[in-house]
This record gives sequence, C-alpha cells and structure tokens, in this order.
Amino acid sequence: MTVRIGLIGAGGMGRAHVDRIENDLAGGKIVAVADINIEGAKAVAEPLGAKAYGTGAELIADPDVDAVLIATFGKVHAPDVIAAIEAGKYVLSEKPLATTPEDCIAIMEAEQKAGKHLVTVGFMRRFDKGYNEMRDVLNSGDLGYATLVHCRHRNPSVPENYTTRNMIDDTAIHEIDTCRYLLGEEIVSVRVDTPRATSKKFDHLQDPLVLVAKTENGILIDDEVNVNIQFGYSIECELVMEAGTVRLTDQEHSAIRTGQVDKHAICQSHVDRFQDAFNQEFQQWIRAVERDEHTGSSSWDGYAATCVVDAGLESLENGGKEVAVKMIEKPAFYA
Repeated sequence: MTVRIGLIGAGGMGRAHVDRIENDLAGGKIVAVADINIEGAKAVAEPLGAKAYGTGAELIADPDVDAVLIATFGKVHAPDVIAAIEAGKYVLSEKPLATTPEDCIAIMEAEQKAGKHLVTVGFMRRFDKGYNEMRDVLNSGDLGYATLVHCRHRNPSVPENYTTRNMIDDTAIHEIDTCRYLLGEEIVSVRVDTPRATSKKFDHLQDPLVLVAKTENGILIDDEVNVNIQFGYSIECELVMEAGTVRLTDQEHSAIRTGQVDKHAICQSHVDRFQDAFNQEFQQWIRAVERDEHTGSSSWDGYAATCVVDAGLESLENGGKEVAVKMIEKPAFYA
C-alpha cells in the first residue's frame, strides 16, 4: 500500500518534508498540496503530478488523500486538524499543535468524539538517537532517579521577524516536549529569566533567555535559549541523576587534528542536526498509517506543551515571576 499524503503549507518546512517523503522514505507519496498562496502550492505540486488547492479544507475533502501533513503557521493549525479528524484521516501536524490551550482542547474533543487516535504532533526530537539513549539510561534505574536537566538551544542567528515570544513558543517548546518525554511527567511551573542581552541581537529582541521549570516530582529543568550565538546550531542536554549523569554527545560531523589544532565541524541548522530524527519520525508515521494505527506524540502532548508555553509567556510578560502551569485533567482517552 502507498499512503497518499496531502500537504497543507508549501513553505520551507513543507517542501523539506516533500523531499524526504518522495526521495528518502518508503510507502508514502504526495498527491495534493494546499497553500493560501495557490501559486506556491502549484510550484510544489506540479513536478510531482499532484493536485494543488488554495485551502486545507479542499485538500482534506479530496477522497484521494489518505492522510494529512500540516506545515503551516501554528496559529492556523486547529481548523485543519479538526477537519482531518472529522474526515477520519490521520494527521501529522508540525509543532505547535495549536497556539492556545483552548484550540488544543477543541482538537482533543474532536478526536475523542471520533473515538480514535488520529493526531500526531511533529516533535521530532523524540526520534533522535541521543535523546533516546538518555531516556534508556534513566529508565534502566542504574543511576537512580532524575534530579536536574540542563538544556541549551543555540542558533547562529534568526530572521528579523523572529520575536522574543518566539524564543518560547517556537524554540523552547522543543525542550519542553523533550523533557516531558525524557522524564515521563508533567511540568507544573515555569519562570523565565532574562540575562544580560547580547549585542548581536536585533533591538526588539531579548536574547538570551533562560526558561526554568519544575516537574511534578520536583525535577528542575533549565533551558538556555540563545538565538544569535554566531558560531552554529548547538543543541545540548545533560540529565543529572542520583549516581551519575548522561548528556548528548558532541554533534560534530568530523574531527580534524593537525599540529596544535583540534577542530570540529559544527551544525548550522536544525536540518543537518535532526535530519535522521525527521526521517525516523515520518517513516514511522507512514508505516503506522498503512496499518491503521496511531504513532508518536498525541494531541495531549501537544496540549501539555502549549500550556507550558502559555505559562512561560506569562512569566516573560510579568518580570520573570514563577507561574503555575494550568491544565485540565487528563482524559482517560489519552492515558
């Protein structure tokens, strides 16, 4: 069986996913592309012999589309995710699932009404080899339980339209979900600290930030978000346990030693750092759709991350005060 996939959102992320589905992975084919910019949709669709639509609703209603991939801006995800659920089609939505807890709740209510897990959220770090090795060490119990997690998310630079809010809702959201995945528990409070700003930033940006969070069992998480660090794209994480630590290994592609120099190549973007994780994520999703099964993170995971983001934004807007994360009781459907 070939899973016929419809892509909503023909921007850079959508095109990257088309490339991996068409050229790197097995079992899937892009048969339709939708974008508010219909010419952009046609530019992606026509070389593939796929259909082009101006709206997600039209694509979802197409009987030739088996499953839906959403790669639009987060604030417009909810209507298309809900429409896919109501059409009985599996959907992989790039993060965030939605930008408000209310929209996430509406998605969960639609999914529960459908009586079937159909939604996967694109938290690709759950498929990264290094993070999963860390998780295995913790779950083995050999080093005791977790006490601290130190995270670093560093970008060489960001575009001028990137905002301080984006440092939490677009960047730190990755560490938020990853720490929930690593630790297997919810985050219950957040504060956002603002260190001395770098001179490398745009004037409108507060950079860097440090997001500090606590989990249900009191594990402390600190996440440095530093988006104009200049030297490269560097994702770091160290998990501290009672009797030892485990951290992501260096991300260099190669190491060169000559004379008195020891130098390494450094990743420059999420594309080269997480290419394998993206491919693993999408290959698993395609194979699960073939089997009529759900895989990966759930709508609840998308909701939980959005609630933590909300608390972080409230802290940012209120001088770094600690803010409790407000969440509904977890429905049994997502247990």
